[in-house]
Amino acid sequence: MSQACFGTAPIGVAGWLSLAAAPTFAIMALMTAVIGGGAPDALCSSASPLSGMVPMYLLMSAFHSAPWLKLIATRRSGVGRS
Repeated sequence: MSQACFGTAPIGVAGWLSLAAAPTFAIMALMTAVIGGGAPDALCSSASPLSGMVPMYLLMSAFHSAPWLKLIATRRSGVGRS
């Protein structure tokens, strides 16, 4: 398995899954916005711009961006470089 910059240890399956979450939710938000989320539920239909699936997926993507930020920070600081 390849070395990645979460310190100097290989990422492993859990690390790759944590990196997959944010892009997956971003793609789901894009697909929901383009294709459409269908008819809104009666309980969820409100005039708020934060209601619906697209904002939910965007928020989930933002909340799961920590592994990407950590990866970027370690690469910029030079940790693990030879």
